[in-house]
Amino acid sequence: MPAGGHLAENVLHFARLLRQAGLPVGTDRPLLALSALQVAGIDSRSDLRAVLESCLIDRIEHRALFEEAFLAFWRAPGGLEGPRPGARPAATPGRSRPAASPAASRRLAEALWPGQRGLQPLPDPGSRSGAEREGLRPSASDRERLRRVDFDTMTAAEWSAASRAAAALAPLLRRAWGRREAPARRGLRIDLRRLLRDTARRGGDITAVPRRRRLTRPEPVIAIVDVSGSMSRYSRMFLHFLHALVNRPGARRAETAGLRTSAFVFGTRLTAITRALRARDPDDAVSRVTRCVPDFSGGTRIGECLREFNRKWAKRVPLSDATVLLVTDGLERSDVGLLEREAARLARSCRRLLWLNPLLRYEGFEPQARGVRALLPHASALLPIHDLESLERLADILADAGAGPGEEEKWR
Repeated sequence: MPAGGHLAENVLHFARLLRQAGLPVGTDRPLLALSALQVAGIDSRSDLRAVLESCLIDRIEHRALFEEAFLAFWRAPGGLEGPRPGARPAATPGRSRPAASPAASRRLAEALWPGQRGLQPLPDPGSRSGAEREGLRPSASDRERLRRVDFDTMTAAEWSAASRAAAALAPLLRRAWGRREAPARRGLRIDLRRLLRDTARRGGDITAVPRRRRLTRPEPVIAIVDVSGSMSRYSRMFLHFLHALVNRPGARRAETAGLRTSAFVFGTRLTAITRALRARDPDDAVSRVTRCVPDFSGGTRIGECLREFNRKWAKRVPLSDATVLLVTDGLERSDVGLLEREAARLARSCRRLLWLNPLLRYEGFEPQARGVRALLPHASALLPIHDLESLERLADILADAGAGPGEEEKWR
């Protein structure tokens, strides 16, 4: 370990910077990095980078942000190529301001300079900071701006607030009428069997007219989410929305009559994640999904994954009366003919197929890619999925206002 005494302080501050930028860096990681530096040393800048990267991050999708943070934080003083043994890194906490690269993300810029004008994070509605205890809360304009911020450009504070807002969008899904009936206090259906039984028990006297009503259950929803590299930022936010669907009030009771919400993710292979999403904490649920999906933020094979779903899972989920949410950008690099055939088969098997595409955030979007043209004829609707406003629109579509059981009950 260098004798300068500032390396441990800078490693802890660098780990705190990564955590503020949104990476899951636990308190044990900087301690592990310090122990590894005692063994490996820092003879060069590349050695320091390799040790910190191996100890502070564990997933490939975190590498890009780590590299930007490393270049910005561990800036060599005086134009040197790297820190020398015993030399102090340039980024002393609170004393110098490293120069971020032009490609640095907003989350990294916010973590580096939290007080800089224009990079102030959106107030977190779930936190109990000193400012909030004094009565300062997000304004209506802040909340309106959050609804329209693209998931790919959110800061860490905005991402945390948007995750909670997405979980709060758990919609009251459209209720489908079932065949079973149950006793009710009011209604137009008379329970003749119960009426005759009560009449015989009272010697032929009718004291009350029992009623019955048909039971309802939530409409089944099946989500198939693309978690490839181009979709990982949007799919992570959508997983918070799916967590709210899986754990909505009454979802556990609905599972006794058959699974009503099923979730799958795919990159190069299809993975069922419904059981992982049943964790009560949304962050824990998303973390379980990323651990059980080996190809998260990797490549994509949309046609082969849809074929696996049609062959393996179509008969194991209530697909015939379900709404299927296909979340993908449609950028297929494999067999486009296979994608078109499997998408057509999926559309024929379900009640409606909603295609959620983050590329619709661009005003000049046109279906020019072959995969997009193959999927488009088989989708019941093509919807954007890039901000909270698009999630709210999806929640309204799933709720299907005006088509619930209340309309049918009027004529009974």
